[in-house]
Amino acid sequence: MSSHGVPRTERDRSPDQLKKDIEKIDKYRALDSQLRAQVILTIFLASACITRTRSRLTSISHQTSKSQFDLATLELTTKLLRINPEYYTVWNTRRRCLISGLLKKQGRKSPQPGALEYPEISKEPIDSSRSLQPTDFSEAELNQHRAAASQHTTAPGRNQERGSEEGTIQSSKVIGDELIFTLPLLIAHPKCYWIWNYRMWTLEEATLLLPVESVKSIWQGELGLVSKMLNRDQRNYHAWAYRRYVVSHLESSRLDGQSMVESEFAYTTTMFSLVDGGLNVGPEDQSLWYYHQYLIFNVAEQPANLAIVPEMVVDDRVKLISRQVDFIKDLLEDYHDVKWIFEMLLEYTLLTYKLRNEPLGVEQSKELEGWVASIKRLDPQRFNRWQELAQKLKISD
Repeated sequence: MSSHGVPRTERDRSPDQLKKDIEKIDKYRALDSQLRAQVILTIFLASACITRTRSRLTSISHQTSKSQFDLATLELTTKLLRINPEYYTVWNTRRRCLISGLLKKQGRKSPQPGALEYPEISKEPIDSSRSLQPTDFSEAELNQHRAAASQHTTAPGRNQERGSEEGTIQSSKVIGDELIFTLPLLIAHPKCYWIWNYRMWTLEEATLLLPVESVKSIWQGELGLVSKMLNRDQRNYHAWAYRRYVVSHLESSRLDGQSMVESEFAYTTTMFSLVDGGLNVGPEDQSLWYYHQYLIFNVAEQPANLAIVPEMVVDDRVKLISRQVDFIKDLLEDYHDVKWIFEMLLEYTLLTYKLRNEPLGVEQSKELEGWVASIKRLDPQRFNRWQELAQKLKISD
């Protein structure tokens, strides 16, 4: 059996290695069972309260939240997520622990006496052989990002309208520690949706609870982090979605933002250069073409909610796509039997005419006719599809 051309081979394990693996599995299952017991007990107690009076329900619910979504439960989520960050139920439990404790939104006030205290993130290094995969992030770079997250979230700022100074400092520390906690997980599992999603939630909490000047620096720091992640792998769609999310917030009135069209246009142009370099030496790479197509559609705002650079004028979009069409035509001089070249030429050319809202000319129709004929030859399994497209475009074949 193979996956993406990479054969899967059975790994021989010594008795000692097998024993260690079994111990890891047993440890994980024990943690999982312990957390499930905590959460199920909470749900049971909450359900039992439904038939009680409103005042009694409020009292018991407060006690349940305080006793079950507490420091011990939060620590369990930390241990489990370091082993398995795909466990989305644990992420939800972690949220409940925080919003039931220090991130309570009631009046943006300091936590009441007896509220759970947020634990320090473990300073012990995470065993990469046990839970994290090796990355090209150096320890110095990791420390730099940790320090940046800590720095952005320690200063309470001058604007204290969102809560008392004490509560703001406390919320700031919690948010900073959460960003630090997710960082090594994100680097080891860059395509895990739940880590990106939780980081978004953390940023939203920061926007709700912290002063504008502090929040803005946090969002700006995230832009630097996601740039680093995209430099590692430009095909990480979660990272691209996260970048759009961060940019939209930095431009929003909530953060007193300004347009980032120029800077994002420059960044997107740089990404195209990187992809073009890969296609120049490996035009058969289907994944690379799909990523190239993804960038083009984002530039063209097809659909509109995917736009990397919102509100870019149409002429600039057409110019950028036209440059890519010219680049692909240059590839055609050296590679005559790669269907992706003809397919993308056809798709991008039609896209430019759609953006301009212009009909195809006679010369352009003949060029498209030649590309369709080449695609039919190189992709016979989808012959009818290309035949239908030719009829739709009213070009002969």
